[in-house]
Amino acid sequence: MKNLTGLATFILLTLALPGPAQEWTRFRGPNGTGISPAKTVPTSWTEKDFNWKVPLPGAGHSSPVLWGDKIFLTSGDDQAGQVLVFCISAADGRVVWQKTFPFSTYPKHNYNSFASSSPAVDERRVYVCWGVPARCTLLALEHDGKLAWEKDLGPFVSQHGNGTSPIVCQDKVILGNEQDGDSFLIAVDAATGVTRWKTPRKTAETAYSTPCVYQPKEGKPALIFNSHAHGISALDPDNGKVLWEFASAFDKRSVSSPLVAEGLIIGSCGSGGGGNYVVAVRPGEPAKGKKPELAYSIRRSAPYVPTSVCVGERLFLWGDGGIVSCVQAATGEIKWQERVGGDFFGSPVWVDGRLFCVSSRGEVVVVEASDHFQVLARNPLGELTHSTPAVAGGRMYIHTSKHLISVGGGKEVSAKE
Repeated sequence: MKNLTGLATFILLTLALPGPAQEWTRFRGPNGTGISPAKTVPTSWTEKDFNWKVPLPGAGHSSPVLWGDKIFLTSGDDQAGQVLVFCISAADGRVVWQKTFPFSTYPKHNYNSFASSSPAVDERRVYVCWGVPARCTLLALEHDGKLAWEKDLGPFVSQHGNGTSPIVCQDKVILGNEQDGDSFLIAVDAATGVTRWKTPRKTAETAYSTPCVYQPKEGKPALIFNSHAHGISALDPDNGKVLWEFASAFDKRSVSSPLVAEGLIIGSCGSGGGGNYVVAVRPGEPAKGKKPELAYSIRRSAPYVPTSVCVGERLFLWGDGGIVSCVQAATGEIKWQERVGGDFFGSPVWVDGRLFCVSSRGEVVVVEASDHFQVLARNPLGELTHSTPAVAGGRMYIHTSKHLISVGGGKEVSAKE
């Protein structure tokens, strides 16, 4: 029965995912779910099992994105005052091209980097964002590295620095820009960078949440954004109109990204001093006059920075302090809550019945994603890591403070191998 359930889950996930070229085109992959149907990523490994390990100038906490055999990634060189954008061959780790853009260094949180925003990519271009106090930049490069367009979004004000990632939705690039200064959500034409819509927002604390798309059973899709100022809100991707908003969702900063789980929207907030909690919100239905409402909240050992993963009826929360929880997604009932140890800034990804998450000291902790808690492996990378792995083409890619690493591929492996 367990094997049949696993097979059914795999088939559903495979049907839900886009084609091979589009496996991991944004932060946390398809619609930000953090889910991959790959069957060729091993549970445990050593450095000799790497496909390749490529040194990168500068440092960054961004995650790689992929289109076909091309990996796109950023890093920030604070000594040279440059943001670097790389195109790397997925096959052998060769740097296909590298582009540099100057910037002025600025005070930021010690846990942040000058390249914390993950790119987004489609069949024509890669989209990159970074911010300094004087200017937030959003630009597009063709797959061959040629600049397609560059847009100045105005000053970026935050004591912690920049870190919000863009996504591609239909023919638009979407970016949340909720900061300590002039805040707004914006959609630009993917081909030209021309503003398609711009929705003003209230200013509270800078939000680092990357949006996702919610598709109700009936009606149009909606863009979901999380922030302290506006809670959880849904916008029409065509015009930026606010469809509904659960403004009281959060009383602190929102860093993790929204997630759709069993028809609910999951989000979290918190602070370095604690008080973290997760909320599950039942979406509004404007056509029926229904407002969004709180389904449940979880306050015990809740994550602040890491984004959760939901597979079927199971919602997995990975706390910053290394406490992992398995939750009944529809009700919030905690099935188990166990400590794996370590500090985490990256988010977990689900691969073939396992959760992979990288601790800040560079240990990839692998946990069985089931109703029973079990640590399957601890794989040391030996370098500070604040990023979330990407999985595409049957391989896992991990951005450490100094390298990009590729592991997996080849023969299919058992989930417990």
